[in-house]
Amino acid sequence: MIDFGAVGQSLDLLFSNFGPWLVVVPGIVLGLIFGATPGLQISMAMAIFLPMTMYMDFIQAMLFLTAIFTGGSFGAGIPAILMNIPGTSSAIATAFDGYPMARKGQHNQALGVALASSVIGALMGYVVLFFMIQPLSYMVLRLGPAEMFVVILWGMTLIASLKGEQVLKGLVAGFVGLLVGTIGFSEIGLARGTMGQTYLLDGVPVIPAMMGMFAASELFKLANKGFIVESADARKVKVSEIFEGCRMAMRYPVVMIRGGLIGVLVGAVPGVGSSVSNLLSYIETKRRDRDPDSFGKGNPKGVVASEAANSSSEGGSMATLLALGIPGGGATAVMLAAFAMHNITGGPQFIRQQTDVVYAIIFANFAQVFLLVIIGLLFIPLLANIVKVPMRYLIPSVLVLAIMGSFGLTGNMTGPATVLVFAVIGWIFRHYGYSVPAAVIGMLLGSLAEKSLLHSYQISGGDITYVFERPVTLAIFALLLISLFSQPLMKRLKARQEAAQL
Repeated sequence: MIDFGAVGQSLDLLFSNFGPWLVVVPGIVLGLIFGATPGLQISMAMAIFLPMTMYMDFIQAMLFLTAIFTGGSFGAGIPAILMNIPGTSSAIATAFDGYPMARKGQHNQALGVALASSVIGALMGYVVLFFMIQPLSYMVLRLGPAEMFVVILWGMTLIASLKGEQVLKGLVAGFVGLLVGTIGFSEIGLARGTMGQTYLLDGVPVIPAMMGMFAASELFKLANKGFIVESADARKVKVSEIFEGCRMAMRYPVVMIRGGLIGVLVGAVPGVGSSVSNLLSYIETKRRDRDPDSFGKGNPKGVVASEAANSSSEGGSMATLLALGIPGGGATAVMLAAFAMHNITGGPQFIRQQTDVVYAIIFANFAQVFLLVIIGLLFIPLLANIVKVPMRYLIPSVLVLAIMGSFGLTGNMTGPATVLVFAVIGWIFRHYGYSVPAAVIGMLLGSLAEKSLLHSYQISGGDITYVFERPVTLAIFALLLISLFSQPLMKRLKARQEAAQL
């Protein structure tokens, strides 16, 4: 139920003075810069500027941090499209079709598609949060480790679809990524796959590995090219084409709505967030499309699916923070620290006693989304000029940026070494036709799947019948089976019908 009295009070909080809004535009700009710079995570930006919020009131602090979150969600897609470097793990799937669009000279349209999808996805996330914050928090509490393991298994089994023409190679790449993701200490304190190297005890740093496999390996392939986009005419930055991309995104409302809903639901699950939601949305969109082979070659639906999901997951992660006091990921963990700095505890009591503050945060995020449209349109033409930079300058610059960013993430030479090692691995994968995205997905989901399986085993005491007491787990498992076997069965039935007609 919506408390209309609290709605009125929330509007008074926001508009009684202009103070809270003074931090929104700087926050969005900071989010765009950090999101668009490979290796600089959104949560890193929020953590760096967190001490500043100590001198703000609570509403102003939350507006500043959520503005960084909003700007960063879109900013991460910019290098994914222009350079095949996802700014964060939430933009991995954006690179699958965004970068091929840029290579074909459609960089303006791709950036417009990403902006429109991010804006609509974020709006969807906060609309759902406004109407469903309490029911959504109840649903999240119903998801245990068994349900999470089946959801992750669902995503892992669909990895092969990313390499549709070579399913076996897609599975092998995913399995290799899964093994890499389990390197280091396990949940029970056993060290695996470290080969005696102490710097691997904490596991392989996923973001540097991702930058190496996606970006550096791609740069090796482009070493003999003059520019990212070969045609001089196609390299032009045209605002009209950016608007055309925005209109292009609106042609796929079903893809956008499905991505938005996936983002909200997955983003609400603590510890998962946009890193997984953009991949699940992309895979599901490709699986349902009439021409799945066009994905990975510059299909704008892939960009729509990814960007709508990663932006809408903001609303889902905010739901768990506000309703349960549990952060959904790194960014909301920083927000939880801001709660503590202002002596506020999130959870059901916070919603009941300070409903006006909750609504004020949600309404402020609606306004931030509209500001993102304006600021994004001002920034995109500037950032799109990167396609005009000759490769002889771009390759060393991007490599230096990736290595510096990876050093900032790890604080030692492990990050840069990981970038270089996985650049070689990525180049080998590309050369022999193995799926680089599948390997990265395996690394992202591997440790999470292991934790969920171990916790399920501990809760059930090793009794497999525990699964049959979990109707939600069985329902998700049924959906997994349907998604796996529905297409082959439909193709077989269609072939039989055609044969019968002959």
